[in-house]
Amino acid sequence: MQTLRVERKIGRQSVLLEKDVMLLSSATVAGPKESLGPLSADFDRSYKDNIIKEKSFEKAECHMLEEACYLALGKARLSPEDIDFFIAGDLLNQIVTATFCARKLAIPYLGIYGACSTLSEGLSLGAMLVEGGFAKHILVGTSSHNCSAERQFRYPTEYGYQKPGYSQWTATGAGAVVLGTNGQGPRVESITVGKIVDAGVKDPFALGVAMAAAAADTIYNHFLDLERDPTYYNIILTGDLGGIGKKLNEDILAGKGYDIQPNYTDCGVLLYYPHQKVDAGASGCAASALVFLGHFYRKMMAKELRKALLVATGALHSPTTVLQQESIPCIAHAVSLEI
Repeated sequence: MQTLRVERKIGRQSVLLEKDVMLLSSATVAGPKESLGPLSADFDRSYKDNIIKEKSFEKAECHMLEEACYLALGKARLSPEDIDFFIAGDLLNQIVTATFCARKLAIPYLGIYGACSTLSEGLSLGAMLVEGGFAKHILVGTSSHNCSAERQFRYPTEYGYQKPGYSQWTATGAGAVVLGTNGQGPRVESITVGKIVDAGVKDPFALGVAMAAAAADTIYNHFLDLERDPTYYNIILTGDLGGIGKKLNEDILAGKGYDIQPNYTDCGVLLYYPHQKVDAGASGCAASALVFLGHFYRKMMAKELRKALLVATGALHSPTTVLQQESIPCIAHAVSLEI
């Protein structure tokens, strides 16, 4: 039996793109706490309350994702009819936020669940579809909402329950990006698809600790597959490890011979000021969406950064598996972007 040779598969987990697939436009919509943080100037739209005149937090989250999608389309001077596929996901059961948004957009829809790694998973799948000639334009979107996620995974915020100091704050917001081949924007240069890494963590509050091992595994294999080291990038950006997970990721990679500290940071660390009382930092799909598609996308467009490695991370547990005392499987996908 003849083995199929995949020319652009590099090493065990990585893919090198030959054609230029660019992030043609991006848009971010932020909640109230996020709008008071250090990156507020980089958001396209901000809200002063969590409900946004909707009847539920879930509807408010859908409102933000729809808004981010239409803003991204407007910037690219495209309409929903110009988009071949809409790739999106969120944290809620049956990814209802993305699905209800897709209902409104009426674009052929691929719903994905990568938890907080959804942005980099969506970018990876979208870029490969465009590069492979299966689509001309793809819209990628993701969102999270503090109150909707807390209601699903823990307790409604109205309970006022106390979380441990190592926990993280689920970001409220949404981001969307248009991928295509004709235009200006950061180019998707390569992709490293993560594999499940389970560090044995069972505490659903310790998500940064749980995801750090997955982030380190993907970054390590990205370097091995593409024969690079941390100095190749101006910035290495993980999704939402927060302060504790960020340090653990640094330590794991240092043990493997890679010092990422000089040009490494984490979206969960950057999104809020320390005085905003978010414990270990931000989490949620919106964390990487707001930080990368807002702040760092603008820096790349201004050519202040030439090469970036986005590594969004996800904890793939559910309320049921936590009650059953299962450990938390985690994932991280890396997308290398150049301009």
